[in-house]
Amino acid sequence: MKTFWLFLLYLFIALITIVLGVILGDYASWYFAWIVGTVMIVLVSAAGGAWLDTQDEDQAPTS
Repeated sequence: MKTFWLFLLYLFIALITIVLGVILGDYASWYFAWIVGTVMIVLVSAAGGAWLDTQDEDQAPTS
């Protein structure tokens, strides 16, 4: 159920972002792309860090 509420929260945030983009006018698509791009860069970086950490744990000698 928690996942459902998080999904609704993120959907609501996306809708607000889109509405603000429409209200801002000509530059709206640029701002929206900037926000989405920044979020994607952060998420990809976090995933890469977690992946690297997992690889380091797998390669560590167990003694």
